[in-house]
Amino acid sequence: MNKINWIARIKNPVFWVQVIGTIILTALTYNSLQPADLTSWEGVGQLFLGIVTNPYLLISCLWAVWNAVNDPTTSGVTDSAQALTYTEPKKDTEQEDEENG
Repeated sequence: MNKINWIARIKNPVFWVQVIGTIILTALTYNSLQPADLTSWEGVGQLFLGIVTNPYLLISCLWAVWNAVNDPTTSGVTDSAQALTYTEPKKDTEQEDEENG
């Protein structure tokens, strides 16, 4: 069965930057806008409302989020057995760095 370690991903700020950034940038590009155009919460709300009411834009954003979630270093749609054991994002240690190169 294919599994993804959602707990470790949710605790990783880089994951959130990827997901939120990709949604916002995809929507901005589709609407020919720039980040400077989002000067109010109403504008941000309208941008997200535009995503869920436009099938093409919604699918584009979901595809972009899929790319942030998928681990290309494993086959299929799964995390490695080691990654599935993490309770938070793995931090590299100096010893691992020395062993790897």
